[in-house]
Amino acid sequence: MIPSGDARRHRDTQRAKVYDAEQLVRGVFDRAQEFGHRTVEVYGSQLTLPVERRFASVESVQSYVDKVLALNWVRAQWDRAAAPVRVRARAGASAAHYEPVDAVLAVPLHTGATAWALRELVVLHELAHHLALADEVAHGPEFCTRYVEVVDGVIGPEAALLVRATFAGCGVRFG
Repeated sequence: MIPSGDARRHRDTQRAKVYDAEQLVRGVFDRAQEFGHRTVEVYGSQLTLPVERRFASVESVQSYVDKVLALNWVRAQWDRAAAPVRVRARAGASAAHYEPVDAVLAVPLHTGATAWALRELVVLHELAHHLALADEVAHGPEFCTRYVEVVDGVIGPEAALLVRATFAGCGVRFG
């Protein structure tokens, strides 16, 4: 999630579709982890899902974010990767978000028995916001393309195919 603000003046018409699709993707990863069956069928293709990293603390998310932003291919593709991101705990459990003014990624920690936001797919979503140009629509086609590219390069092509296919099935447009 990214708050609307001066740099994000355009209407975020895809937000609900993106969130719905991401919830479906996280559900597929959750079921694969829970039942130990990593092979899934996606639109007729058999995919073996990679393991999605989970995090235990703000510090572990910070370490991960720093490592992703330091990847050579990330730095070569997006100028904003050179700008550091600070990770902090978010009070509230409803959403993680990125604060563009201060380059802060806020993640809710444990809520009851769950830590739904302390996972790789959520953190990469917020990093995709960090890598955005200032005048870009928050969940627009360019964001969605960049998110899939980051998932592809960090988690793997099988995860990226699942995200792309689920996004397309939910009517999400790419740039």
